[in-house]
Amino acid sequence: MSAPLSYHQQKDIENIKHLRQLVKDLPPFCGDFFRGIEPRTSSRTRIAYAYDLRVFFDFLIKENPVISKLHIRDITLDQLDALRVIDIEEYMEYLKYRFNDKNQEVTNKERGIMRKISSLKSFYNYYYRNERLQTNPASLVQLPKLHEKDIIRLDIDEVALLLDEVENGEALTEKQKAYHGKTKVRDLALLTLMLGTGIRVSECVGLDIDDIDLKNGGIRIHRKGGKEVTVYFGSEVENALLDYLEERSIVIPEDGHEKALFLSLQRKRIAVRSVENLVKKYSKLVTPLKQITPHKLRSTYGTSLYKETGDIYLVADVLGHSDVNTTKKHYAALEDERRRSARNKVKLRET
Repeated sequence: MSAPLSYHQQKDIENIKHLRQLVKDLPPFCGDFFRGIEPRTSSRTRIAYAYDLRVFFDFLIKENPVISKLHIRDITLDQLDALRVIDIEEYMEYLKYRFNDKNQEVTNKERGIMRKISSLKSFYNYYYRNERLQTNPASLVQLPKLHEKDIIRLDIDEVALLLDEVENGEALTEKQKAYHGKTKVRDLALLTLMLGTGIRVSECVGLDIDDIDLKNGGIRIHRKGGKEVTVYFGSEVENALLDYLEERSIVIPEDGHEKALFLSLQRKRIAVRSVENLVKKYSKLVTPLKQITPHKLRSTYGTSLYKETGDIYLVADVLGHSDVNTTKKHYAALEDERRRSARNKVKLRET
């Protein structure tokens, strides 16, 4: 009998099944593209590509006079070969404001447009590289200029207020207080862990009980791309985890969820959406003008670690960034602040 699949293996299989359904609604040649990029991409990335390509083919059917008479499954590579740069630029314009299949208005800002065009560039590159397309108009299109966004994060005092609110629940509504007693130990452990390690929400919900190593103060997590690493935590995280593990030990989980560290009130592995909701619930009470998400907790940790160590390479490593330039881009303002503070550090002559 084979060993039961881990949470991450189960999610991967679910994603593969979902992708196969999405590909059925695309032109048949698209299957080659998804098989071709499979070794270098995650199943979640391929699903995102499938949704993006669906939008592109919908655009062609709505806006291109030659393709408009066709069903999406009847579009051919020859017809894509006939497209020019101006067609891709029209698509970029279309992405700013459109109606989806349910006749709902959809808008995309710079980053949304950039992602969809990046997906299209990868798509064209695959067929052009394999000599199935003679032209590659997507490669000639310039991506929209991105305006840098301020990184939203919690300040030190806001972190303390957030954890205090999770612990006492004073500002919650009466309805929320009814559930608070059942979830506060779990919620405090979960948020303390995320704020104290910078792990992603998907890494957090995927944790099993045996991923916790209290002796060495570490947790085993599965990074994007399937890499397994150990992330270390301090005494505050350890204390919060110990309190929760004591409570967790007397809960009888639903079948298939026995290993899960964080459980929902239904005694099943907590879902990403549930974590997003609880972060939103507590953070709105503490800092209503900031839209705090689990990813913002990650930025909060990265900021604190960089301020404490000044080591951008350490921050990149702990956060699991494959390229330190990603980290530098996020913490550029902090780097500039440190550079400015360095101007008076070196004395040339004693005064």
